[in-house]
Amino acid sequence: MSTSRSRRSPMNESDFQRQVTDLAELTGWAWVHFRPAKTAHGWRVPVQGTLGGGWPDLFLVNPWKHRTLVVELKTDKGKVTPEQAAVHTALRSGGLTVFVWRPADFPEIQRELTA
Repeated sequence: MSTSRSRRSPMNESDFQRQVTDLAELTGWAWVHFRPAKTAHGWRVPVQGTLGGGWPDLFLVNPWKHRTLVVELKTDKGKVTPEQAAVHTALRSGGLTVFVWRPADFPEIQRELTA
């Protein structure tokens, strides 16, 4: 029997997003995510406007609970950019609930999506 512990690789953002969106769908939330696309100038998210540069990863709506959540997903070590922070502030000022979620937050995510 080996005495060494197996170490799990940190969850990447794509897998984390799938985990969150799977739970969201199971609990009655509709969601949207705008994917980056490869262009001649590199990877770009096809959004325009003053909020486009820092638009969060997920926009979730639960019509039965009359709730809307805006979510930025980060890996355990990921950092919110200044552009993202500015968009979060603007969305909160507009009355929306904004979260920055990491894989370690999954118990909180479960509570939020099932509340």
